[in-house]
Amino acid sequence: MAKNDPYAALRIKEFNIFLLVRFALVFGWSMQFVVIEWQVYSMTDDKLSLAIIGLCEFLPAFFLAPFAGHIVDKKEKRNLFTLCIALFSLISFGLFWLTSDQIESTWEMNFVLYSIYGLVFFGGVLRAFFGPTIFSLIALLVPKKIYPNAATWSSSTWKGANVFGALCGGFLIAWIDVHFTLGIIFFLVMISLILVFGISKKPILNKGNSETVKESLKSGLNFVFNDKVVLGALTLDMIAVLFGGAVAIFTVFAKDILDAGPRGLGILNAALSSGSIITMLATTYIPITKNTGKKLLISIFGFGICMIIFGASKLMWLSVLTLFFAGVFDGISMVVRQTILQLKTPDHMRGRVGAVNSMFVGSSNELGAVESGIAAKIFGAPLAVVLGGTITLIVVVVIGVKNQPLRDLDLQEDIKAHEKEVV
Repeated sequence: MAKNDPYAALRIKEFNIFLLVRFALVFGWSMQFVVIEWQVYSMTDDKLSLAIIGLCEFLPAFFLAPFAGHIVDKKEKRNLFTLCIALFSLISFGLFWLTSDQIESTWEMNFVLYSIYGLVFFGGVLRAFFGPTIFSLIALLVPKKIYPNAATWSSSTWKGANVFGALCGGFLIAWIDVHFTLGIIFFLVMISLILVFGISKKPILNKGNSETVKESLKSGLNFVFNDKVVLGALTLDMIAVLFGGAVAIFTVFAKDILDAGPRGLGILNAALSSGSIITMLATTYIPITKNTGKKLLISIFGFGICMIIFGASKLMWLSVLTLFFAGVFDGISMVVRQTILQLKTPDHMRGRVGAVNSMFVGSSNELGAVESGIAAKIFGAPLAVVLGGTITLIVVVVIGVKNQPLRDLDLQEDIKAHEKEVV
């Protein structure tokens, strides 16, 4: 195998199956996010309802994540992943059913709305398990020396699915309506459920560990909070998503500010993700390993600048362009963060560290939706995004000054060490 082989991870059959499964799931989940945001906002015409959706998914995803990490470390990963997908299919079918003509004509609007919130909450429970399960499973599919390459392809697949999922979600709402779009999502989830059986069961690396739940949770949190590089990387990404992100209120921009409709909503979502995936694919050929810390800081600073411009824009072409470059910067930060976690996390703690990562970054998407919805309600959507981008810039500067280990981080030595390991 070539030393800098950009396709190293893709030469492993089970990893390819994993990527297909992940693409189908994220494609469906991304479409579902767009569809539900549009449906709920259309039902209520209230920006606060977008915050409620984020809150329903954030609460279980955040508070259950540490316990999920403990369970993931002690359970077989393939079967756990399969169970998560099967339960996700129930959510998808439930949303498909709730938006049918029969339900809408016989049920009161508030009952349908609360049922949607309930399914979103259930989805948050699953999100607590999906993150650490996927993070742990990747490490069991490829040798350590190609973790960075696997992390790049996995992140690229995730972003690629977001591109097409968000784009198709907006266009399909316009073409075939919400109900049938949710039917397609259910079909995608069922495909992923079939494909996952192409991955064999994996060994349980933490099977003999007799730690109590409390001790297990404490050790996972201690690892993250005692490592300044890991903690700094997670904090930066969390702040960028929490305050700098505006995905949850793209519906407001598309409908009320840019007058672009559901197609415009799909384009806005796709613009952000397309910039990310192009950048991530580029890093398979040009690895971001030298001066890694500085590149992470610069990328998140650039993301904040782009979001400020987006918040101030009232032109569709300018909004799409700034979101594309925001995605470019986001792609760099995502690859760096995933590579740091894969290289620095001990095998027996991957579930717990993956859970903390979900708490910091995954759950911040939902909490960011809450923050965006409330801020948009108070200040208006444009000013809310500008303020969020400004907060992101301030945090980047503070962490860049205070966290020297992260600022001076260079991953080349870590990667060389792993390449020398005998697998």
